[in-house]
Amino acid sequence: MAGYSVEERAAPHSLEYRLFFKDAAGRYISPFHDIPLYADAGKNVFNMVVEVPRWTNAKMEIATKDPLNPIKQDVKKGKLRYVANVFPHKGYIWNYGAIPQTWEDPGHKDENTGCCGDNDPIDVCEIGSKVCSRGEVIKVKVLGTLALIDEGETDWKIIAINVEDPEAENYNDINDVRRMKPGYLEATVDWFRRYKVPDGKPENQFAFNGEFKDKDFAVNIIKSTHEHWKALIAKKTDGGEISCTNLTVSGSPFCCSQECAKATVDAAPPCKAANPIPPEVDRWFYYQKN
Repeated sequence: MAGYSVEERAAPHSLEYRLFFKDAAGRYISPFHDIPLYADAGKNVFNMVVEVPRWTNAKMEIATKDPLNPIKQDVKKGKLRYVANVFPHKGYIWNYGAIPQTWEDPGHKDENTGCCGDNDPIDVCEIGSKVCSRGEVIKVKVLGTLALIDEGETDWKIIAINVEDPEAENYNDINDVRRMKPGYLEATVDWFRRYKVPDGKPENQFAFNGEFKDKDFAVNIIKSTHEHWKALIAKKTDGGEISCTNLTVSGSPFCCSQECAKATVDAAPPCKAANPIPPEVDRWFYYQKN
């Protein structure tokens, strides 16, 4: 994890649950702002913060509006959110997370999709064989991207592979995924198209007719969202409710001390045993595709 570690507060699968991040020296940091974009800029290797391990359902995400941006479980209408299992899928079908120091600006209309950003760091689907842990920071090779239009917002999904995967050297672009993991990209489109249908919502739409764009295109999208993040963290863009508290970004007006960061963590409830996951989370949903 490149020296990063995590500290749990409250009980997993509770409204209060938070997962805070520390650097190699044990100092509290923000995974959104303080973990660098690149693990190796020369090789276009990016850092990825794993929010949801493959095959799990709890919709965990970086809390963009909380100080230090810990991972928490998403809440809708006062209830903890679990992604539904739309047959034949079980939970998330990749390790799912975000690239730090990126931001899909809701005030910027994407020239490719004609829609504005979703106000979050850019999402990543990591397709390696290892099931990662929540809060793990891994280094990934970017292979391509899918442009999801989620309730009218642009929501890029970056396809990547952990550089430590035994087969990583064989994957260099999106067509390698199509060749060596047949059916995976089609399943990915199907997953994103239908995952909200059990909640009574319509199927999601895609730009480019659901076609994946290649590595170069994806890297340019990431670089563009990094520029939007730089404006956010320098207070050149109004981020609204987003918490930009950080400890390492030079010149940022939102920098805070380690004492302030520690006080934020200390204010959270102590770690407790995980609450049971409701049995209905394992239910499978079947419906006729449109």
